[in-house]
Amino acid sequence: MPEGHTIHRLAKDHLERFAGRQVAVSSPQGRFAESAALLDGRILDGVDAHGKHLFLGFEGGGWIHIHLGLFGTYALGPAPAPPATDTVRLRLANDAYFSDLRGPTTCAWITDAEKAATSARLGPDPLRSGDDPDRAWARISRSRTTVAALLMDQKVVAGVGNVYRAEVLFRHGIDPYRLGRDLTRAEWDALWEDLAVLMRQGVRDNRIDTVRDEHLPEAMGRPPRVDDHGGEVYVYRRANMPCHICGGEIRTAGLAARNLFWCPTCQRN
Repeated sequence: MPEGHTIHRLAKDHLERFAGRQVAVSSPQGRFAESAALLDGRILDGVDAHGKHLFLGFEGGGWIHIHLGLFGTYALGPAPAPPATDTVRLRLANDAYFSDLRGPTTCAWITDAEKAATSARLGPDPLRSGDDPDRAWARISRSRTTVAALLMDQKVVAGVGNVYRAEVLFRHGIDPYRLGRDLTRAEWDALWEDLAVLMRQGVRDNRIDTVRDEHLPEAMGRPPRVDDHGGEVYVYRRANMPCHICGGEIRTAGLAARNLFWCPTCQRN
């Protein structure tokens, strides 16, 4: 499932390509056809991202709410758009660009009130300016749930997925099985700040890199990572491989319905 940086990158791309201009809206697949007909030719005048939710706003009110889920994908490119296949749920197009959405969990036309209600159910997002980490801390500091599970709970922290969860805990040497209530406020503040930095970099580069300069392949004389995820990471999808720092074996286990990756030697706190 795409993590929050991907959604914020999509928001940025749609803002730059479509905002303030009339857009042709269609649903070649047909499942969004009724709403597309209402929006066709209107001006796209707002773009927002909150966690893993993308919102495209239109003049006169209302938003297209998109959640990619496990199988959703986006294709954006210059005009002219290629012939649309019947897998395209939503196509936006103008005289310069097009965007095609396929396979999302959610693609729905919602009101301003419904958008506000959706955001109200989500935790603070490290990529949203002004979002308050205190809201997440209020839940984490009282919780008997593991910190690894809490980071994946979108009602606690929005936008963090399996990669950022594993990597930020490694970077701060935190045992993923520690309970939320055993985390200190200083540790939480450091995690939040690091997530914001890493995820902003993810928006810029359109991929996840979490390895510090001194641990990059060229600095350590090791081969670069080869993985369809891309990017240099410490533990994610590196089960049974040696840790870049201590040389110990990276472990994996199921947690919160996803595979957790961690180094038992480096993450003892």
